[in-house]
Amino acid sequence: MLLISCPWCGEREETEFHYGGQAFVSYPADPESLTDEEWAQYVFFRDNPKGDFAERWVHSAGCRRWFNTVRNTVTSEFLS
Repeated sequence: MLLISCPWCGEREETEFHYGGQAFVSYPADPESLTDEEWAQYVFFRDNPKGDFAERWVHSAGCRRWFNTVRNTVTSEFLS
């Protein structure tokens, strides 16, 4: 069982959390001017690195707060 440390609740089992995707993805400044291809890039395409990766998680079965963390995608180790 993977343990994830919630900044507010402390260390909990992974079943209490849900993955929210890549962290620090900015919403388009002028969304109405985007083409369909640009919208597809924004909505569906994310980085998929091997190694350290900034992610968003929500403690859905606990405090229900969102937080950013850095996780190693090879070892699943949470680094911050």
